[in-house]
Amino acid sequence: MTDHLLEVCDLSVEFHTAGGTVKAVQDVSWHLGRGETLAILGESGSGKSVSASAIMNLIDMPPGKITSGRILLNGEDMLKMTAEERRRINGARIAMIFQDPLAHLNPVYTVGWQIAEMMTTHGTPAAEARDRALALLDRVGIPQPAEAMVKYPHQFSGGQRQRLMIAMALAFKPDILIADEPTTALDVTVQAQVLALLEELQAETGMGLLLITHDLGVVAEIADRVVVMNSGRIVETGDAAEVYRNPQHPYTRKLIGAAPGKGTMPVERDRGGEPLLRVERLSKHYGSFHALKGVSFTIMPGETVAVVGESGSGKSTLARALLRLEEPSGGHAFYKGRDLVTMAPKELFGLRREIQMVFQDPTQSLNPRMSVYQLISEAWAIHPEILPRSQWRARVAELLTKVGLSPEMAQRYPHQFSGGQRQRIAIARALALEPRLIVCDEAVSALDVSIQAQVIELLEGLRREFGLSYLFIAHDLPVVRDFADRVIVMKEGEIVEEGTVRQIFDAPREHYTRALLAASLDPDPEVQARRREARHVEGLLTA
Repeated sequence: MTDHLLEVCDLSVEFHTAGGTVKAVQDVSWHLGRGETLAILGESGSGKSVSASAIMNLIDMPPGKITSGRILLNGEDMLKMTAEERRRINGARIAMIFQDPLAHLNPVYTVGWQIAEMMTTHGTPAAEARDRALALLDRVGIPQPAEAMVKYPHQFSGGQRQRLMIAMALAFKPDILIADEPTTALDVTVQAQVLALLEELQAETGMGLLLITHDLGVVAEIADRVVVMNSGRIVETGDAAEVYRNPQHPYTRKLIGAAPGKGTMPVERDRGGEPLLRVERLSKHYGSFHALKGVSFTIMPGETVAVVGESGSGKSTLARALLRLEEPSGGHAFYKGRDLVTMAPKELFGLRREIQMVFQDPTQSLNPRMSVYQLISEAWAIHPEILPRSQWRARVAELLTKVGLSPEMAQRYPHQFSGGQRQRIAIARALALEPRLIVCDEAVSALDVSIQAQVIELLEGLRREFGLSYLFIAHDLPVVRDFADRVIVMKEGEIVEEGTVRQIFDAPREHYTRALLAASLDPDPEVQARRREARHVEGLLTA
């Protein structure tokens, strides 16, 4: 028998593909104790999620294969158990919550039914399961739990859906909870609330928490120990604070060095002259709901203006209204003195080449049936006056080189690239029209820290080279601190505060801005501990 609640010993997992064998996990060993939080840290492709899938018996075999190792639950090797024995453990003794709850909640069943099903599957009477489901919704902070029981997943916010997943996972008070990137796409305040909830539940039940993440701030906030993975192997392990203060492996030092929010703040730029974009009292109504309430601001040539705020604050609605992807309900947006809001469609078509947009998810914004060459050159087919067809191929190669990709990649398709590479393709596509203003809507929020740093460096380099301006919509405040010149803070469709990066980050006036900053996670565990204490003392974070 072992003192560890869960122990992984010399685990190796490989996948057999048309391109050959991929060794996803190689000789990985770690352990988790009762009441302990262990973070597995690494970028996409490091093998961290595959390790968790092996524990839950979620690896498709074939093409996957566990080639060696043991997974011990209270000293008993789960890899030697029958499928029926593993089913009795999953959910009851080991539970898991995933990164995208909407993809793991059934859209055609009410959430109450889905939580109750977790228990009825393991033999709990239906009436008892319903009562416990109601109690769980209340415990994880879902408002009006009785009414929530009969709602469907799409009727909840992202943070609430993650709470629903946590409620399902806790149905049997499991010994171990595996959280796979549980907060990646959440706003800073919602992220802090979800992590605080996990800590509270862990203190109540004594469960071991296995946290899979690429976010050093999450590690600093909640982890006791950390395991750092790269290319399927463990490269470093130890106390979370010690690993941050004294990293031994070059890969760990690279991750820590890429963490945003630690560099010098941008030098304040001269805002003299005529603005490139002047927005006056822009509004957008959906029936009686006012998504934008008279928003006004300016962007100067060569300036980056960041828009921050929680989901529902109106950030993305602002971007869509400016580009006339949605028709504004009122107000004006003067680009070089010409009003985008009242502009005729034909005139707007000619102007669109100067204002481009990079979306959050390049997987959805890039047509999967088009090659990279077709995706980039499509802009010149729509606006043939920009470039003659004989020069398309050379210009595509030039743009790919500009964003750090190889010209030979032009014949590939989007699915053949990583997330960071796809975002670079989306940026190259936007640059094809030689714009003056690029709207970035959460363009780096889902990327690994080192890829995120590369994309931000790329955008900054393009700004210096071409004099571009950016409207940079983000919920990641450390990235905003490093990249933006000015910051607009939005809440419920209104601008509540605006100023330079130094003004907003060093001397915020509004309580809401201070709450956002307090909820933002710092990669340094010592700094994060002080920030967490200040958060509790000042009451800056509400459930």
